[in-house]
Amino acid sequence: ISLVAGAAQHVPQGTFGGGVDLIVLLTVLSLAPALLVMCTCFTRLVVVLGLLRQGLGTQALPPGQVMAGLALLLTFAVMAPTLERSWNAGIKPYMDGQITSPEEAWVRARQPLRDFMFAQIDATGNWSTVYMLMQHRGQDVSDPGRLTRADVDMTTLVPAFVLSELKTAFLIGFRILLPFVVIDLVVASVLVSLGMFMVPPSLVSLPFKLLLFVMADGWQLVVGSLLSGIAPV
Repeated sequence: ISLVAGAAQHVPQGTFGGGVDLIVLLTVLSLAPALLVMCTCFTRLVVVLGLLRQGLGTQALPPGQVMAGLALLLTFAVMAPTLERSWNAGIKPYMDGQITSPEEAWVRARQPLRDFMFAQIDATGNWSTVYMLMQHRGQDVSDPGRLTRADVDMTTLVPAFVLSELKTAFLIGFRILLPFVVIDLVVASVLVSLGMFMVPPSLVSLPFKLLLFVMADGWQLVVGSLLSGIAPV
């Protein structure tokens, strides 16, 4: 802070606004990864894809970078309209000088993200996480019908949204893992009946799980169900 203050004293008067804009830009860029993970559908996608890899039993295949990259690309595809509205509502007017207050630009830019997070919580019915965090912060939630979205600030909404996404992702992962568990049980029963106790069941069940997944066009089914499960704004 002292270095920034000392540098600001040597900035010419005409370029001080540009220096402030640069600081704001660096702050936004430093917070962008956290916003991408916490305020979008990335959490749901990456958790479900990770559980899918665990169900297949392919260890580190596909690699973690591929799964995270796929989740990131799908996140951009889903969030493109929301991010565009956020850009046009707050960031672009501020950069063009139409809005001079950073606070007003932040309020306008965050509203599309708030609408997206509220839409997902409403679609999954996970309002209990919102009420839990509001109660923890000392707000009165005895009559939820009197509460409005304006009563939920970002400090409450973001962790409630993440908890909602984690719950939804685990429910989806449970449905995905069931067929693979059935295959593992059948293979283990067959190996025990044949007296092949030394053969790992996962070694035999892996080809059958891959065959089932490919024949059912599993990637399209999983990704399609994930995308269709995200509520539109």
